[in-house]
Amino acid sequence: MDIGTLLGLLSGFGLIVGSIMFGGGGLGGFIDVPSVLIVVGGTMATAFIMFPMKIVFGSFKVAMKAFFAHDTDAASLINQVVMLAEKARKESLVALEKAPVDDPFIRKGILLVADGTEESLVRAVMDTEISFMKQRHRQGQGVFKGMGTMAPAFGMIGTLVGLVKMLQNLSDPAAIGPAMAVALLTTLYGAVLANVVFLPLAKKLEERSQEESLYMEIAMEGVISILHGEHPQIVREKLLAFLAPALRGDK
Repeated sequence: MDIGTLLGLLSGFGLIVGSIMFGGGGLGGFIDVPSVLIVVGGTMATAFIMFPMKIVFGSFKVAMKAFFAHDTDAASLINQVVMLAEKARKESLVALEKAPVDDPFIRKGILLVADGTEESLVRAVMDTEISFMKQRHRQGQGVFKGMGTMAPAFGMIGTLVGLVKMLQNLSDPAAIGPAMAVALLTTLYGAVLANVVFLPLAKKLEERSQEESLYMEIAMEGVISILHGEHPQIVREKLLAFLAPALRGDK
């Protein structure tokens, strides 16, 4: 689990709630069901308008990537590719068919190499998978970016609704307070949802996608290097070039 995502969400909401509590009064004055319906309901409704239903529902599954990261240990990946390169040089490319490879992406590339597939086709197949992976991830990110854009807008809509209700009941002092609560709380809810939940999650998913894309690109270059019969140490140095110096073990 990514502790950073969970810690960020908890601390974000915790600081807001804490400031309310320390400021005097309780949380009761900041809870308003009509405001929740306007902001949350309206934001979800527009998400179904902007995106196909299956993409909206799928985005919640994609959101789990913000909490549970895919195993993208580049150092372990490079070690695995180097071992495969050593096996290919000592035995043959055909021997790679029986090599124990758990990652389905690497496995697909290794099987193509073992079958004697040309470099252009191997690269095309693996490039296509990377491209469609990015496209799937962009769809999930787009849903959260869209909701992050619309939540403050519905907060403003709620504010206008509250102001209209207030102006309609200026002669009744008892009705002014609830109307103002809707007006102000919808703006608060929209801002919190957008800036604490939706937009940060979209950014985290974007970072996850970049990490996974880099992992797959390293794997692809490793597979191509094995196809060329390059020396394992050359393969290692070539793949380490993808990583920041700190991740290579350089000083």
